[in-house]
Amino acid sequence: MAEAQNIPAGANTTGSIAVAAESTVATRMSAPPSYDVADFPVPHGREEEWRFTPLERLKGLHDGTATAEGGVKVDISAPEGVTVETVGRDDTRLGRAGKPVDRVAAQAYSAFEKATVVTVPKETALTEPIRVGIQGQGGVSFGHTVFELGAFAEAIVVIDHTGGGVRAANVEYVLGDGAKLTVVSVQDWDDTAVHCSQHNALVGRDATFKSVVVTFGGDVVRLHPRVNYAGPGGEAELYGLYFTDNGQHQEHRLMVDHEVPNCRSNVVYKGALQGEEAHAVWIGDVLIRASATGTDTYELNRNLVLTDGARVDSVPNLEIETGEIVGAGHASATGRFDDEQLFYLMARGVPEQDARRLVVRGFFAELVQQIGLPDLQERLIAKIEEELEASVA
Repeated sequence: MAEAQNIPAGANTTGSIAVAAESTVATRMSAPPSYDVADFPVPHGREEEWRFTPLERLKGLHDGTATAEGGVKVDISAPEGVTVETVGRDDTRLGRAGKPVDRVAAQAYSAFEKATVVTVPKETALTEPIRVGIQGQGGVSFGHTVFELGAFAEAIVVIDHTGGGVRAANVEYVLGDGAKLTVVSVQDWDDTAVHCSQHNALVGRDATFKSVVVTFGGDVVRLHPRVNYAGPGGEAELYGLYFTDNGQHQEHRLMVDHEVPNCRSNVVYKGALQGEEAHAVWIGDVLIRASATGTDTYELNRNLVLTDGARVDSVPNLEIETGEIVGAGHASATGRFDDEQLFYLMARGVPEQDARRLVVRGFFAELVQQIGLPDLQERLIAKIEEELEASVA
């Protein structure tokens, strides 16, 4: 498996199955964050933040021609003590975790009619997860959801996307001091769905945020997880698992902004690809500002290419403005099956196809285990098995 680590800015490594490149974080945005769509020019695909995205397949989300004539069915199951509210656009809790950073996110923020705010009171430790089911009913829809944890609260949130249609939505996670939040966002859309979403997390003093993003379905899925820190001692762990099939475009663009001293972040995303024109994009941006002394950060992206014709664009970016840090690094690797692993299994009597399945399951195992919910873990393992069956059919 070829590895790219600490590549000089602007370097390119190209091949039949993968592209890995790097540029500095500061050059990545063509416009500053804003709630106003007009502040973002219509992208043409030459912009740094849009150069990998098939704009013609976004169904008008990027140029303002998409109108909200569709809908989604939302089902929220929350344990006792959790407050679920439907609020208007003027609610002061909206937008606290961060502004939209591209035109689609701004379009989603400008177009939703009602938002959902889910609140876990301070010092409340939930023993059951908050489960949110979002089922697309066709057409175009926009949305906005806020999850807010009070000081020293603890919760697990599962957001499950299914069905079809075109969806643009922003999600906010606001963690009070000492709070602990684990979020699992599953994209299991129908094959024709389009989904663009910005996830903003604001991590309080000594708070812990864990995000697990799982992407299987959809024609085009473009997610933008972002982390900011509101106080020192915050920790963020961002995990991701994606399985990209023939013709699918799955794009994960991460940003961790270290502006506060003594905070930590760890990013691990892994993907498998199969089929002609399967395209996965992973962008990992980490910015350590001059004020963020004592930062400890690392990001890793690995991709396993199962068939010819697939393409990966993996772009780790690390910008450091202070030398007073604990550590910082990144790595990106893309390749085919490890021949030594296959040989080891086959030499012990395991048939080749079974050996391949075991290798892929092992590849994803550490990420699935981060979820901590046995029923969901079993479902995702079954989905991976289903994808693998398709690759050998």
